[in-house]
Amino acid sequence: MVDNRKILGVIGGLGPIATAHFMELVINMTDVQTDQQHLPMIVYNMPFIPDRTAYILDNTKEDPLPKMLEIGHALQEQGADCIAVPCVTAHYFMDALEKRIHVPLINGVRETVAHLKENGIRKVGIMATDGTVRSGIFHKELEKQGLLPIAPSANAQKDVMHLIFNNVKAGKPAEMDRFLSAAGDLRRQGAEVIILGCTELSLIKRDEKIGAGFVDAMEVLARQSVLACHKPLKKEYECLITK
Repeated sequence: MVDNRKILGVIGGLGPIATAHFMELVINMTDVQTDQQHLPMIVYNMPFIPDRTAYILDNTKEDPLPKMLEIGHALQEQGADCIAVPCVTAHYFMDALEKRIHVPLINGVRETVAHLKENGIRKVGIMATDGTVRSGIFHKELEKQGLLPIAPSANAQKDVMHLIFNNVKAGKPAEMDRFLSAAGDLRRQGAEVIILGCTELSLIKRDEKIGAGFVDAMEVLARQSVLACHKPLKKEYECLITK
């Protein structure tokens, strides 16, 4: 019998489409046969949470942490057994969230690096927001687990930011020449696998053929959410590195 007792809480809306995609991933990854066997979720879709990258790059901007804490405490009070935040840049605040919310939080950055290590990857490229790159959250975790982080060049990083903010967040199609250019920059530096370290980049993977050698941090977060809530995982999601 499938255990339905675990409830997943989601601090969402960062951005809204990415949250909807995260929910779809969780549902698609769960190996069940009926509606009743799926993972219960309490989802707060709160797009008014201040921009994470803006705050990381300039601490005079509005701090998103208080709003995330407010939602996290609401999820805790409503019975969530664990909490996911489907926004990679928001993982900058993970330590502060973990200290003040008394429900386990699923760390998508840590789980993504662990997944790469389990699959024998050593040199890892990072495609993410300026905030994520500047904060070093992937760099620190990769080095902590013995892997080599590789960041895009300045021009390639501009392409990544354009894809995230001017394409996906703006509701426009991804300019795949920019995506392939940024990925090529990381490959030339020796990246074996490239982390899609932003939920907007996850949507590009959903909609476009991006090729082999990528891992989507949001897919890893969804996979771990299924496992953390004691649900069965479909076999095709055991390894999330594209082939």
